[in-house]
Amino acid sequence: MNKNNYCVIMAGGIGSRFWPMSRNAFPKQFLDILGTGHTLLQQTFNRFNKICPKENIYIVTNETYIDLVKKNLPQLPVENILGEPLRRNTAPCVSYAAFKIAAKNPDANIVVAPSDHIITKEDAFTEAINKGLSFTAQNDCLLTLGITPSRPDTGYGYIQLVDEKHNETNKIFKVKTFTEKPNLEMARFFLQSGEFVWNAGIFLWNLKSILKALKEHLPEMYHLFEEGNSVYNKAGEEAFIKTAYSQCTNISIDFGVMEKANNVYVMSADFGWSDLGTYGSLYEHITHDANKNAVVGKNVMLYDTKNCIVNMPHDKLVVLQGLSDYIVVEAENILLVCRKQDEQQIRQFVNDVKTAKGEKFV
Repeated sequence: MNKNNYCVIMAGGIGSRFWPMSRNAFPKQFLDILGTGHTLLQQTFNRFNKICPKENIYIVTNETYIDLVKKNLPQLPVENILGEPLRRNTAPCVSYAAFKIAAKNPDANIVVAPSDHIITKEDAFTEAINKGLSFTAQNDCLLTLGITPSRPDTGYGYIQLVDEKHNETNKIFKVKTFTEKPNLEMARFFLQSGEFVWNAGIFLWNLKSILKALKEHLPEMYHLFEEGNSVYNKAGEEAFIKTAYSQCTNISIDFGVMEKANNVYVMSADFGWSDLGTYGSLYEHITHDANKNAVVGKNVMLYDTKNCIVNMPHDKLVVLQGLSDYIVVEAENILLVCRKQDEQQIRQFVNDVKTAKGEKFV
């Protein structure tokens, strides 16, 4: 195992599209959402622990979730949990982790990944990450992973490849454009063109390359975190980070760096990926009954019901009749009934509930 390989797992999100299962106080990365016996964060940690030693794995999360991380990963050194005092998107997260790792190992080669992805082909994933890290260790580049699209999905970002192949053996291509979540017509065009892949949101780079990119494209943020070089991995780090985050721009690493840099590459890979961002993506990973219903719950009875996602507490008897293509989810004191085609509205439902009914329901 390469001692210069590092992993940064981003675990600070709320997962509002999985409401009411995912709540502010207990978001989806800390849930065993598939019933495997392991939370999404635990699965992610175990996946990357095959690639780099646990001492080189860092979890960046909101400071309110630090205890949840400790409970999920008691084997992780406490100093490897980076608590963010404010939610400021992914660019500050990447910057904080990069400078903290730089204080320990200037030769680090880093993979940055979300905590809530599903990977069904673990061996293929390990192989892809190792290939990517080998590429970034030898090149001044920013590498992202792309997934060949299987459908015109409007919930994912897309990456357009440059026609010229850079490294056909490892399926690494220069990036032409990034596109945020498209409408259905555009997603269909992307799929038919064969020039686009889904943006998996997994990034790989060597430390020197990401620091140089931050300095060039987000100079204020770079210099803000650079000021903490004397306190990283020391007693003054927490106080410094509170001050730094209060001055940070709220911006993603995608928009702040990846879409602006000219040394961005994408590696096309297939390892059974899903970002598990919506109930629709969860539907694909739960066994279906004869009527294509995906059911979690020991006491659910269905009549004339098809293509539904049902997730109920095991101690609750639920009888559903006459539904087609619906999401039916109960968690604690909340019941959600929503058409599958409208699942992107769940985030709006959460905002409305917060306004009308208060924080206790979100």
